[in-house]
Amino acid sequence: MRSSKKKNARREVVSQTWQLQNAKARFSEVFRRAREEGPQLVTRQGKEGVVILPLEDFDQLVDRAKKPRSLVRFFAASPLVGLQLNLERTQDVGRDVKL
Repeated sequence: MRSSKKKNARREVVSQTWQLQNAKARFSEVFRRAREEGPQLVTRQGKEGVVILPLEDFDQLVDRAKKPRSLVRFFAASPLVGLQLNLERTQDVGRDVKL
């Protein structure tokens, strides 16, 4: 079930699907369409194979993959790691309350 969700999501993003032999024969067109229309899926023997996408899209994916995946990793990767903070507070003795 999860695999079919991924395929459906892929179809929404991919502009066109190409058979490998057609993609090879018309590579300039595949390249142009990837730049102008978005990701192009290339299949081999009827099975999904690779996606050709603009460099900017690839760079976004790489940047996203480098981001921390948890709050712990986020704080560990923070540029503030090792910063010494003074977290001392004055003693709170409470207040008088009339009952």
